[in-house]
Amino acid sequence: IENSPLYHRYAFLAEWFDQHASLLRRFLLFFYITDGSVEMYDLKNRKKYLKRTKCDSVNQEDLFVGNRLNIFSRQLHLVDYGDQFTANKLGSEKERTLALIKPDMVSKIGDILELINASKLMVTKAKMTKLTWSQAEDFYVEHQSKPFFSALVHFMSSGPVVAMELVGDKALSIWRELLGPADSAVALTEAPQSIRAQFGTDAIKNVAHGSDSIAVAARELEFFFPSTVGHGPSNTALFTDCTCCIIKPHAVSAGLTGKILNSISAAGFEISALGMFYLDRAKAEEFYEVYKGVVDEYPVSLCSGPCMALEIHGADAPRTFREFCGPPYPEIARLLRPNTLRALYGTDNVKTAVHCTDLPEDGILEVEFFFKILDR
Repeated sequence: IENSPLYHRYAFLAEWFDQHASLLRRFLLFFYITDGSVEMYDLKNRKKYLKRTKCDSVNQEDLFVGNRLNIFSRQLHLVDYGDQFTANKLGSEKERTLALIKPDMVSKIGDILELINASKLMVTKAKMTKLTWSQAEDFYVEHQSKPFFSALVHFMSSGPVVAMELVGDKALSIWRELLGPADSAVALTEAPQSIRAQFGTDAIKNVAHGSDSIAVAARELEFFFPSTVGHGPSNTALFTDCTCCIIKPHAVSAGLTGKILNSISAAGFEISALGMFYLDRAKAEEFYEVYKGVVDEYPVSLCSGPCMALEIHGADAPRTFREFCGPPYPEIARLLRPNTLRALYGTDNVKTAVHCTDLPEDGILEVEFFFKILDR
C-alpha cells in the first residue's frame, strides 16, 4: 500500500494571512518526498492554488504542526496534519519544550545554543525578557511550598532571562538530558558533560530550566509565548544608545546563531534585547524601505525563515557595531576585514549572515520596528 502515490507525499492544513485582502486563507499543502516539491490547494475556492513546484526553502525537517514556512514569499503557518499518513509519520515523536536560560547565564546563550543545535533540536521561538517578582511566582507556582521558593523567585526576577521553544523528536528528554541533574554539584559527578556540570553553581543557579512533561511544557510555553491574548512578559529593549542587528534566516537555519552571538559578546558588545521573528514579504519590504537604492539589501533574504533580531546597546553603538559587521559583501570582507561577522559567517552578497543599522539616526527606529511594532 505504501507504493501508492498517496504515500509519496505529506499533507498539512496551512494558513496564510493575505494582507491585501485582510483575509486568513486556508490551504491544503502537499510536500512530495521524492523531489522536495510542493503543491497548494485553496480550500475555500476548491481549486489548485500552486501547481507542483520545487521549493528550495522547504525541507522535510521543517514539516511539523506549529511551524511557519516561507513558500515563494508567502508565510504559511502549519496548523494541522492533512491526513492520517502524515500524522502517523511525522507527528508521533515531535515534541515541544521550554528552555529558560537563567539570569546569570544569559551571557552564555551562544554556547547553550551551540549545544542545542548539536543535539538536533530546533529553536522555533525565542525572547529575552525580565520577569517581575509576581511573574516569577506565577511561573514557579508548583514550588510554592518548597523552602527554596523565595530564593528561586528572587533569583529569577534579578535580571534578564531568555525563553525559547525547542522542537524536535523527543525534545523533552533530550533537553533535560543536555541539562543534567537539577543540582549542579550532583551534575558534576553524575553527568560531567552536561550543561549544568559545565556552567552551573548549585540547585538554583543551575543554568536553565527545562519542562517536566508534555503537559507542563504546554503550560510553560503558553506563559512566555501566548497563543491567544497578549504577548507574555515584555521584551528587554531599551530604545536608547542602541543599534539593530539581525541574524538572517539563512544563518539561523545553518545553525550559526550561537557562533554569531558568541562573536558579538567576545567583541565586547552588550546584547540588551533578543527575539526570534518571522517576517513575511510585506514586513521585510517595509523594513528595507529606507535602504532602497542605497545598499543591495534584499527583502527576500529576511523572509525565507525565522530571523533573530538583537538590540546592541552602548555608546556610539551604530558606528562601532557596523564596523564589526564589516563590508557588506562577504568576499570583500574576507579580504579586507577577515575577523568581521560577514567575513566569518557570510557566504555571498545576499547571504551576508547579518544585517546591521547603517545610519546612526536609524538605530532606534530599526530596534523599534522589531521590539515595539512586531512584538506587541
